[in-house]
Amino acid sequence: MESIWTAETEIRRREPLEGDLETSAVVIGAGLAGILTAYYLEQAGVPTVVLEADRMGRGQTKNTTAKITSQHGLVYDRLVQAFGHGMAKHYAQANEAAIKEYGRLISELEIDCDFVRCPAYLYSQEDAGLLKQEAETARKLGIMASFDTSSELPFSVAGAMKFENQARFQPLKFLEKIGEKVTVYEETKALKVERNQVMTDKGQVTAEYIVFASHFPFTNLPGYYFARMYQERSYVVALEGAGPLEGMYLGIDPGGLSFRPQGNLLLLGGGSHRTGLNKGGGKYEMLRSKAAGLYPGCQELAHWAAQDCVTLDGIPYIGRFSRREPNWYVATGFGKWGMTSAMASAHILTDLITEQDCPEADIFSPQRPFTAQAAKELAIHSGHTMKGLAKHVLPAGKGKVIPNCPHMGCRLEWNSDEDSYDCPCHGSRFDQEGRLLDGPAQTDCQRRKEFK
Repeated sequence: MESIWTAETEIRRREPLEGDLETSAVVIGAGLAGILTAYYLEQAGVPTVVLEADRMGRGQTKNTTAKITSQHGLVYDRLVQAFGHGMAKHYAQANEAAIKEYGRLISELEIDCDFVRCPAYLYSQEDAGLLKQEAETARKLGIMASFDTSSELPFSVAGAMKFENQARFQPLKFLEKIGEKVTVYEETKALKVERNQVMTDKGQVTAEYIVFASHFPFTNLPGYYFARMYQERSYVVALEGAGPLEGMYLGIDPGGLSFRPQGNLLLLGGGSHRTGLNKGGGKYEMLRSKAAGLYPGCQELAHWAAQDCVTLDGIPYIGRFSRREPNWYVATGFGKWGMTSAMASAHILTDLITEQDCPEADIFSPQRPFTAQAAKELAIHSGHTMKGLAKHVLPAGKGKVIPNCPHMGCRLEWNSDEDSYDCPCHGSRFDQEGRLLDGPAQTDCQRRKEFK
């Protein structure tokens, strides 16, 4: 289950940290957000190093569908109602600026990464009303948005909302080149952070500024991000012979699909669910069945799954980690929009660290106002967590692995689509031997004594 990006890109290996180090800023995590943040900090004159527990780009970046877009579902009308026109406009401006900055950077550094400008659409087969309202709100916020009742999809739609001048690219080719501009220590696992020190398994890094860009912060306190986010998985099949598309599409109906062209391939995505809630499986088979019906004769070349952190109000947390630690910063909770959010993070965090004016920081601040939607999601999230913790005391079966998450003890659930143990509380994942696949857990699962 390797993505097409991984199959065609080999990023050179970096050496691990060798002993203690002092620097101005340290970034934990060498995905796209971490590397871009380090790049712009260096450009601003702030010496920065990046710590990566595995290899650069081996986390969530490799599994994205790589849509560079400010169209993040039905977000803008909701933002205006929850935060007001001004903060909603800041969200739009930050993401539109991110798209432009990718284009500028790729052109300036001559990065060959299949960067293509294209429109992005939301579509519905059932009700066009929400799309019309979202298009009107987006236009008021300065986005080139329009509505139509036709599309290039292989089925009829009730309506489609179009954002102009969006983009797509090959994320690992981009990361490979921009990564050459920063200092990265691979296979160097951050174990603990205290004040201005990051303790790793290879030495200690002392820095004035510490940036958590490791997808899901592994430090529980302060910040309490484990209570403020959950994780979702979604699935992709890469199809050959599915026919050309110009734009990128995302369905807003229950069970809606994602369509994204890449060269002569089509990436068909869907089947999203909270991590840890896929015991029955069947997500890939659902996509294959949809593909066969929509594009008879197409062939599957690859399939893979993505993991996304989702905040309580659906807006990323980008800014100061906690009021208690003013020199810690965080970039997390990107949902399914990691490409534009990564670039927005890099600029917001660089501005905050270098004490530049950054109006857009308000809407992304981890200390922003708590909304009614966030309260509702907190109740749902807490329910899943309590259920997972309660199962901890029940008998755990007879397998090799004790299926209790080492992060906070929640009972893991089997994901038959990926042969993995997944945590329904906070999204950590483990292979069938109990080896860690995804955080926030930092260690493998315990194994039963009789199998040691």
